[in-house]
Amino acid sequence: MTTAIAFTGVDRVEVRQETDVPPGPGEFTVASTVSLISSGTEGICLGRRFEAGTHWDEWVRYPFAPGYSLVGVVAELGPGTTRVSLGDRVAVRKPHRGRVVVTADDDVYPIPDEVDDLAASWFHLATIAQVGVRRAAHRLGDRVAVVGLGPVGQLVVRYVRAAGAAEVIAVDPIVHRVELARAGGATVGLAMGVTEAVEAIREHCGGVDVLYDVTGAAPVLGQALGALDRFGRLVLLGDTGSPSAQHLSKHVIVEGLTIVGAHDMHGEHPASAHAPWNNPRMGELFFRYLARGDLRVAELVSHRFPAHRAGEAYELVSRRDPAAMGIAFDWS
Repeated sequence: MTTAIAFTGVDRVEVRQETDVPPGPGEFTVASTVSLISSGTEGICLGRRFEAGTHWDEWVRYPFAPGYSLVGVVAELGPGTTRVSLGDRVAVRKPHRGRVVVTADDDVYPIPDEVDDLAASWFHLATIAQVGVRRAAHRLGDRVAVVGLGPVGQLVVRYVRAAGAAEVIAVDPIVHRVELARAGGATVGLAMGVTEAVEAIREHCGGVDVLYDVTGAAPVLGQALGALDRFGRLVLLGDTGSPSAQHLSKHVIVEGLTIVGAHDMHGEHPASAHAPWNNPRMGELFFRYLARGDLRVAELVSHRFPAHRAGEAYELVSRRDPAAMGIAFDWS
């Protein structure tokens, strides 16, 4: 038996024991050490905060196994498995569970010795952030604003600074989140709502070339468009559960703006819009940055819980605790 976390209904979290399944041909079992909550996605799934007919509605069926950023050690090999060895440390896109079986079709991310398990557990949020940054098609010296400084927004700040942005303006009404973004490379921090921030950005630099909406809050799209300079690009990286509540503004036509959608699944296939940078290659790059010290995520971890306290962890997510950032489960 192994411990697993499940959503059994709206705002209902259960820690339960599930039967272990042995790995089949070409498969292997990972004994988990750390898994990271994707607070935006998992919060929407747990509270069923989405409209009928959306892709969320098609995806979330209770009991639902949350999570997709898990790190562990290869503990058992199925017949004919050669791509890993016993004892290898790997990251895999699997739910919060004490032991998971990795199939031949699953992506596997080998973890360098220089990267610890907790930092490695950010790998999938890091690939999601990279999808957005690549979709933005940045130019050296871009003026950039990042609205919404949760875990993915924090990673976007760090990536665009590394990509050579001249200005990285970090926007969030929570002061602590703005401070974390400043520590991660933001050149300007605005602890305020998006409407106020648009005016402040206009006063500061006349408008930005690229703006990331990483909030998942439907009203922000229309409000944020006014911060873009003429012919600017808005990258919609926060996936709202209420797309019908998103609206455009006059700026789209008048200023010739481009709106770019970016989603987790865009990195799943080698023929993606930013090929050859599929998820495994983006994960490898993330680990290389961590190993060299070019990027840090340790300061983004706010809470760690053993799996049996999953209810407490998701209480932070559900109430959108302003002190919560990276929330991890310890399985070792």
